[in-house]
Amino acid sequence: MDDHIAQLRSCMYQYSRAIYRSIKDLIDPYASKGAQLEYRRAVLSECEHTMSRLAEDPHYFACPDRALFADIRRYFPITAQAQVAWTVREGVGAATSFIEQQIEAGLLDGGIARCHATTRKGKACQRTPLPGRDYCPSHQHLEHATVAA
Repeated sequence: MDDHIAQLRSCMYQYSRAIYRSIKDLIDPYASKGAQLEYRRAVLSECEHTMSRLAEDPHYFACPDRALFADIRRYFPITAQAQVAWTVREGVGAATSFIEQQIEAGLLDGGIARCHATTRKGKACQRTPLPGRDYCPSHQHLEHATVAA
């Protein structure tokens, strides 16, 4: 399990660096060299913070792309903000889908698998399935329906 956690951290690090590398040259070119260096450090720090929070608490981080863009938009001129927003949305979207794949495979959340059913609102059920089963007690009737079909 420790190897998997190290691999997850490495992947999230790569996502944060990919976002940073894509937008670092768009940082306000009219600021002084010292300010630009400070801005780059702040943008890198925000990217890393967002990715670490996404990895640690994916269920309660509602809009990570919006949060990251809101935190870093002040470091970019208005003419570059659309490109920055697109880059952030795509990068965080890729990281989010990676995290969701890990959760569905039961490799995240301490290795606890989640119920395969969806709620009435269309979201994945968050309950733990019964031992040796794919569904939680509330959705165990779905398992019998798939076996009969």
